[in-house]
Parts: sequence; C-alpha cells; structure tokens
Amino acid sequence: MIQKATFAGGCFWCMVSPFEEQPGILGILSGYMGGTVENPTYEQVLTGETGHLEVVQITFDPAIFPYEKLLELFWPQIDPTDATGQGNDRKSQYRAAILYHNEEQHLLALKSKEELEKSGRFDKPIVTRIEEASVFYPAEDYHQNYHRKNPTHYKESRESSGRNAIIEKYWSQE
Repeated sequence: MIQKATFAGGCFWCMVSPFEEQPGILGILSGYMGGTVENPTYEQVLTGETGHLEVVQITFDPAIFPYEKLLELFWPQIDPTDATGQGNDRKSQYRAAILYHNEEQHLLALKSKEELEKSGRFDKPIVTRIEEASVFYPAEDYHQNYHRKNPTHYKESRESSGRNAIIEKYWSQE
C-alpha cells in the first residue's frame, strides 16, 4: 500500500535530492505544514509568522523502500541538535521535524531518534520534533524540483545556508 512521509529539515529545496531516484519513491513535493494560515504562500511562510514548516512530502511504496530507510536518509541531512533552524536558516519555518502519517511511522521515528541519541555522535540532545502530520499545502510550482530548474542558484543557496557545512561536521564520517 502506497504511503506518504513528511520531513522538515530547513529549506525544502535541499531536502528533495537525497530522496529522489531511490527505488520505491514515487514522488516528492515541496510544501508547507503545521501552520495557522490556510493555503499559505511562500511569501507568507517566509516571514516566519505563519507557524508553517517548509517540508517535503514523499509518496513511497514501503514494500520497495521501507519507512526506516527514509529515516536513515533524513537524519544525515540535518543538525538534529538545533531546535531553531538549520545552519544559517534561522526562522521558524526552518525547524527540523518528522511528521508521521500513522502509528507505525510514529513508533519507527521515535525508535530512530532514540538510536541516534544513544549513538554518541552528538554532545547535545537530539531536539528534532516528531509530530503527527497535518494538512499539507504544496509550494508554488517554481519551488518544485528547484535544484533541477535553477541549479546554479540552488548550489549557491545550499552553500550559503550552511547545509553542506552541517553535513560535513556531523555526518562526513559515515
């Protein structure tokens, strides 16, 4: 049975490519979740005042690519010890979270977080939130597959956001 998985990990542009082209991944949409404004625009979310997170929502076949593997791809994209954003992206929409769609995903997310806490990789607590998914609002078309449509700007934004530095600092020894 096809499922959805939703992850927030800073700028949604940077959260697409780790998941695409994996077997069993049927689609990835950038969008917004968790806020108080219906059908928010990017400009509204960008203010940091709507309560939305920038997220990627992944449609996947768990028989081919289990949710556990999605979690394994998610964690190395973020600094899980940062509760206020990711890298240089500091507004509330850039907080990291796992937004589960069913109880199995909830339990697997909790387990993966606990395993990461026990790993000793981090000297600060893991603060990435695990919350039930709410209404998903797809981002505007120009945000979808941004890394492919605007590769030069994407590369510059990824570098200036600090994403590459986070991955290098915490995850390069993988």
